[in-house]
Amino acid sequence: MTDTTAEPVEHVAETDAAAEPVADAAPFVEAPALADDDAALFAGDTGVLPYEARRALALVLQRRYLSAAAHPAEWKALLAHQNVLASRCHDLFVELVVDRDYEIAYKRQVREAGLSIPVLLKDEPYKRVETLLMLFARNRFRQEQGAGERAAHVDAEELVDYALGFLAADETNLAARRREVDNAIATLVREHVLDEVAEGRYRVQPVVEILLPVERLRELTAWLRSPSAGSGEPTEAGDDETDAAETTGAADEADVVEEENEESRA
Repeated sequence: MTDTTAEPVEHVAETDAAAEPVADAAPFVEAPALADDDAALFAGDTGVLPYEARRALALVLQRRYLSAAAHPAEWKALLAHQNVLASRCHDLFVELVVDRDYEIAYKRQVREAGLSIPVLLKDEPYKRVETLLMLFARNRFRQEQGAGERAAHVDAEELVDYALGFLAADETNLAARRREVDNAIATLVREHVLDEVAEGRYRVQPVVEILLPVERLRELTAWLRSPSAGSGEPTEAGDDETDAAETTGAADEADVVEEENEESRA
């Protein structure tokens, strides 16, 4: 009789003792991202971000920028996971910049005095003709915005005529210069500064405002007016094709855009 009554007491005591570790382990059980094997997207996947957020991060790292217009699902995921994605970028010494007004996200290399940082993002300045085309596109973008239009468009012939208007008076190789302009347009399309909506017609993307902010326009104005405008920053114009007449015209264009910006802010 004594033995039969003692066994249940011992069994209850063991159950109570075993319950304590289960309570301590509860927080680990509540972490579905770590325990859910269905979240894996490929063999050996240890990532915890959802598919759209991973795509957003990859696109930001791959491209010059990510826009809500071109990638709505990834943009939504980027905003939902912005802190985590920013942290992932910081692990690479890269800053994630999110402009909610223009609905654009892009990356920027971290540079900190006193830190030896491996540079992942190389500064690749635009060539001179590409910069001139962006000045024209940005001016058109600001004009259309001021007129209340939701989109700004430019035609290929407008861009070509504008760029060729800065040729030296004694320029004879017009075919080569035309190829440079065509290549510059292709570069801006490839980097989604311009999006081709029809043959020879392009929509100006808001990122042009970020690539050429007012401060940058001031730098360009000074550079285009300088005697050494054909070399060095802020573009990679390679030879002596730049003369005083060309740089003055381009600088005047930059001044016009800057004045319009100041008027719009007022």
